Amino acid sequence: MIELIDLEKSFDEIKAVNRVSLNIKDGEVFGLVGTNGAGKSTILRSIAGVIQPDEGVVLVDNRPVFDNPVVKKDIFYISDEQYFLPNSTPEEMADYYEGIYASFDKLRFFKMAQGFGLDIKRKISNFSKGMKKQVSILLGICSGTKYLLCDETFDGLDPVVRQGVKSLFAAEMADRGMTPIIASHNLRELEDICDHVGLLHLGGVILSEDIADMKVNMQKVQCVFESEENEKNALEGLDVMLHERRGRLHTITIRGEREDIENAFKRGNPIFFEVLALTLEEIFISETEVVGYDIRKFILE
Repeated sequence: MIELIDLEKSFDEIKAVNRVSLNIKDGEVFGLVGTNGAGKSTILRSIAGVIQPDEGVVLVDNRPVFDNPVVKKDIFYISDEQYFLPNSTPEEMADYYEGIYASFDKLRFFKMAQGFGLDIKRKISNFSKGMKKQVSILLGICSGTKYLLCDETFDGLDPVVRQGVKSLFAAEMADRGMTPIIASHNLRELEDICDHVGLLHLGGVILSEDIADMKVNMQKVQCVFESEENEKNALEGLDVMLHERRGRLHTITIRGEREDIENAFKRGNPIFFEVLALTLEEIFISETEVVGYDIRKFILE
């Protein structure tokens, strides 16, 4: 497990991370979401031990990570701006990482690179942005580390490759218990892969929740009532988070279990009633507006 305890980091006058505390469980996909400057990259670099926090501590399996090479061997960090040795090829980068990570599987890397259509003898500097990302991802997977830190990993990948990478992550988690931590500015990108998501804004954590729990305990209802009295009867006692009206159509986000909400609406005898699945973005909008934030102002589409 990875633990961040009251983490703080500033660069000159800019507070990049402000008293962030997070627990990242083994075997789950943890998503860090926020706009550029929200603190995602600083948190990942702190977990990787690349930078030292000003305050607080990062523990990886109960061990401090900074200036601790033994712990760092369990971590592979894929930066948003990947670094490769000058004029290197994928084959040479595999040789390099084989000397760092004892579990690095070079033969598997060559096989996977071929499957992705990457020439292992071609200079990486001549690759496209997406191809460079693919090289970094495959190096990370083949390193055999327990933790894989991914900064905007899916940015620049085409839809087919993106889905292929997600499938690889799922296979690694099932086969050897790999734990990916993925930073992104796009909620929709993470919705189908993450188990837990932390929302960052201005260096702080607004919300950190299991996606499954959020979806079970929050429902979106579209309905039409015969009268205001019927509407009042249906909503009485319910925890209404958002309520929008377009003509006679009501769209209501309610905290609670589906069965309880359906039983409550029977009291109002609606003309039309339907419970719809909430997207991750809709859940975060609802949750953050309750605590005074309008996520739509700072989460990028």
